[in-house]
Amino acid sequence: MSQFDVIYRRFLLTKFFTKGWGDPENLKRIFDFRKILSNRDQCQQLVPKDYPIHIDKDEAQSEIRILHGHFKSPFVDQLPGIMPKEVETAKFQIILPMQWKSKLKPVCLHLAGTGDHGFGRRRMLLARPLLKEAGIASIILENPYYGVRKPKDQWRSSLRNVSDLFVMGGALILESLALLHWCERHGYGPLGITGISMGGHMASLAATNWHKPISLIPCLSWTTASGVFTQGVLSGAIPWKLLEDQYYMDSIYETEVASRIESPEWKRHCDSFTMGQDFARNYPQSLQDMETYEDHLEHGHYRPPEQFRLALNSNSVHLVSDVVSSKKIVAKRSEVSRKAALNFMRGVMDECTHLGNFCIPVDPSLIVILTAKHDAYMPRNNLMALHELWPGSEMRELDCGHIAAFLFKQKEFRKAIQDSFKLQIKKYL
Repeated sequence: MSQFDVIYRRFLLTKFFTKGWGDPENLKRIFDFRKILSNRDQCQQLVPKDYPIHIDKDEAQSEIRILHGHFKSPFVDQLPGIMPKEVETAKFQIILPMQWKSKLKPVCLHLAGTGDHGFGRRRMLLARPLLKEAGIASIILENPYYGVRKPKDQWRSSLRNVSDLFVMGGALILESLALLHWCERHGYGPLGITGISMGGHMASLAATNWHKPISLIPCLSWTTASGVFTQGVLSGAIPWKLLEDQYYMDSIYETEVASRIESPEWKRHCDSFTMGQDFARNYPQSLQDMETYEDHLEHGHYRPPEQFRLALNSNSVHLVSDVVSSKKIVAKRSEVSRKAALNFMRGVMDECTHLGNFCIPVDPSLIVILTAKHDAYMPRNNLMALHELWPGSEMRELDCGHIAAFLFKQKEFRKAIQDSFKLQIKKYL
């Protein structure tokens, strides 16, 4: 784990999900809609090929053209009433050459990472260099809840509800499809999509729903966002006590929302009966792990010991009680409550973000995955490997942490984008 990642995070003031899980009825609607979004054929029907895109301004800057545009997010009509008004209109920039140097007009869509408001950072670090180095144009899409799309009562990048992240993801899938269709209508191609950190994961989600081969370059992301918020350094920026209280005060989270969760990770490991057996077989070490985990929670570290992580969920508590005396169970009740909230977080994140719940991109050979070996933001331990979930994809590992990769490895990100586009041209054009 990169100590630089840990130290960097301590200097940031951003807190996430300060209002809690979000309306449970909205979560139920989002989960049901995810089943449609994750089916490529059904998702394609949600965004017509002639979906209206508006260009507001065409300006020349030095050797490039910048188009400024907007469109209504297709998400608005699919789940009315969930997306805040400020978020409904998607804004974007297109970075083009003054004159194309070949008959091909490659375009890469860039999705924003956490905290990347506006267009300037991606335009400077990725779009302009890509155009100069490889003749690849770019579309820079403003994230929902960011920049001009930020709700007025949201502070900086601090999404107020857990459900906001899922609205963001669903919206970006549909908005990406609308922009890719626009590119095809106007003769641009080959096409690709990329992003860094959260942007890389959103790019992966969007690419699973494109019906043709597409270059996909997810940087510093992985198979699911569950590890980010339950194990990575960002887990320390979450108000766990608030989430725990909401989870227990409103039974609908457990009785109706949780029943909709589909987690490929849970299916992969084992069912609750097996987990309870493992806990019992390893007692009293399992109880010691619980005590160690409580200490980790108190000090802001949320990655539980492996045995306890697998053993204790809402269904396995009854099995634990057969082994541990009732007195000890009472003593650990607050910890079990915390674990239930943590486990629910892992479940809802897997439900909406786990790429195992989505289709495999049409041609995985066009996928270049960049990871950071010592990434403390995006832990990969005990999770499905992305390159194994998408056989034929390529994984490149950078020998650094998350923050160092962003600061010093932009050249490697651009090279991966260029390599994927070159392969797409070689195979299909």
